[in-house]
Amino acid sequence: MRLFLFIFICLCSQSLVSQEDFLAKQYFEDGDFDKAVVFYEKLVAKNPMRTDYVEGLVACYQQLEQYDKSEAILLKLLNQRNAYPTILIELGYNHTLQEQPQKASEYYEQALAKIEENPNYGYGMGLRFQKYTLLNYALQAFSIAMEKNPRLDYNFQKARIYGEQGDIERMYQSYLNLISDGKASQANVLRNISDFIGSEPDNPNNVKFKKVVLQNAQKKPDVLWNQLLSWLFVQQKQYKSAFNQEKAIYKRGGEMALQRLQGLGKITLDNKDLSTARDIYGYIAQNSADEVIVLDAKLNLIQIDLQDPDKKILENVGNTFKDLMAIHGYDMETLQLPIAYAKFLTFNMDNPQPGIEILQKCLQLPLNNYGKSYIKSTLADILVYDQRFNQALIYFSQIQKDLKNDVLGQEARFKVAQTSFYKGDFDWALTQLKVLRGSTSQLIANDAMQLSLLISDNSLEDSTQTALKKYARADFLAYQNKKKEAVGLLEDILQNHKGEKIEDEALLKQAEILTQLKDYEKAEFNYLKIVTFYPHDILADDANFALAELYRNVLDQPDKAKAHYEKIIYNYQDSYYFPQARRNFRQLRGDSIN
Repeated sequence: MRLFLFIFICLCSQSLVSQEDFLAKQYFEDGDFDKAVVFYEKLVAKNPMRTDYVEGLVACYQQLEQYDKSEAILLKLLNQRNAYPTILIELGYNHTLQEQPQKASEYYEQALAKIEENPNYGYGMGLRFQKYTLLNYALQAFSIAMEKNPRLDYNFQKARIYGEQGDIERMYQSYLNLISDGKASQANVLRNISDFIGSEPDNPNNVKFKKVVLQNAQKKPDVLWNQLLSWLFVQQKQYKSAFNQEKAIYKRGGEMALQRLQGLGKITLDNKDLSTARDIYGYIAQNSADEVIVLDAKLNLIQIDLQDPDKKILENVGNTFKDLMAIHGYDMETLQLPIAYAKFLTFNMDNPQPGIEILQKCLQLPLNNYGKSYIKSTLADILVYDQRFNQALIYFSQIQKDLKNDVLGQEARFKVAQTSFYKGDFDWALTQLKVLRGSTSQLIANDAMQLSLLISDNSLEDSTQTALKKYARADFLAYQNKKKEAVGLLEDILQNHKGEKIEDEALLKQAEILTQLKDYEKAEFNYLKIVTFYPHDILADDANFALAELYRNVLDQPDKAKAHYEKIIYNYQDSYYFPQARRNFRQLRGDSIN
């Protein structure tokens, strides 16, 4: 019984301390220092050896300008056996707050002297100086420690301090020395340097970085400098210049360097620099000895050709696919070829049956569960295109069952809902979408929520669902790549269902398709109509983001783009587009982006 009572008292005591700890920190964060100090005094009295409580109490006294009390606590700690010398820095800082620089310097110098005695103090002391922006002292702390013990290396910390001091060139050189000497990874260094690099080539920090790299290249030729210049050019979206550096890297590194070229090709393709992307993939196709890498490059070249195809291009692409299929056939290592060919036949040539047959042959190969599901997904997509909805639903359901916790499985569930939507089975679509609104994939969850709201909002208003059926049909036509027909049907909704809830949905969908058709003026009109007349509806953030992207990437009107990104930042903070809008806004404003 006594043991039980003892344990109970201990648990209650621990619970009380935890509550006081929480309240002390909360009041401190809220700036209510009078209340915070009461709890910290209790915590220190009960736990005098807890340095975090002592530091919290000292900080409270300093905020309340009760510097004598802070000093008394710190001096008491200093006089204890084995006191850690960062207390000297705290005492110095206490005098700095009182505008007593001479007294503060005395303590700071004493702290540095302790590092002379024991260089192992250097790291902790340097960080504490850095915490209070005493950067010169921090540099001295790290330097003294390294001088006294050559095995210590705080050059990474020193490089960071140079940056905080605004000595950018020295920071760059320090970081590059770390990479060159093998004391830090290139990825880690570039992550730190990227805080100072902008997207504009004439950014002063960018110019300084390029200058430092070139100076190093002149002194000691190394492929490292090509890699760093390539990285810089990518940040500045100068992909042609980055490609020139990557070619130099490839000539030194051979086949192992092709992965870098592939990565650059993807970046240029994603950023719509099709000319440079074509050059990169053409170079890979001509120089690689790996047939899989060559095939991947040729498929990317086909993708570039299909960005804006005419009849002649489609004919050439078809012949290219036939030639590639004759070489590779249905090989396990090159399955991306028949999949791409099946998509081309369906979505570009409006000939789904051969595509279905190709993928059915692929399914006969000895594939693992994931490989089969990937092919089934493409096959089901083509069956949807061919309006064989029930067959498509069977495949999507199989994927959903086989890869329940995988993103591909969640995508399959969304496609079940989307296919049901196309065929007018709105109730079943809603059932699937309700599950997906909690998807681990934010993109799938966002798409599921929007389609769910589209169905439910327009089912309540119109029991016949006339406008919703038209919209579903238009959405399906867009899926079939029949964009002009889709635009026409959406126009029918806009003309004959004015004032209904579906109007803003029709405007947005039509604008998206018009952008693909390069009818930018009409797309802009639609987006502006949504942000003007439906600023509080769920699609307002979609329209603002799409409009900003249109101004930034197509119409070359950065000021207008910035205004619409800003609307998302301030008015739609829970939007899926918020992180990207903030990033793009900062880039347009000229900020350095990490």
